[in-house]
Amino acid sequence: MAVTIDPRPTYFGDRMIVTGTYAAADTSIDLSSLLASIDFAGVNSAASVVATTPPVTVADTAQVSGTTITVIGTGGATAGGTFLAIGRRS
Repeated sequence: MAVTIDPRPTYFGDRMIVTGTYAAADTSIDLSSLLASIDFAGVNSAASVVATTPPVTVADTAQVSGTTITVIGTGGATAGGTFLAIGRRS
């Protein structure tokens, strides 16, 4: 896995903002070492256009389960990109 977590998270009260990157092969981002729960997660896909007629943009979406972000790509493949999660510190 090529998930990279930025080394300087932001704290406010008992909450933490974690950012980082994920690769095209990554389907989950485990943040259990940093967060007790995730309140919000989003991904900013490095969306690519598939050469079809008409062209199709592959964009990723995020689904949260406990302290893991599941990255869901169009057609089963993810494009990679950046992520942001806000949650309760562990």
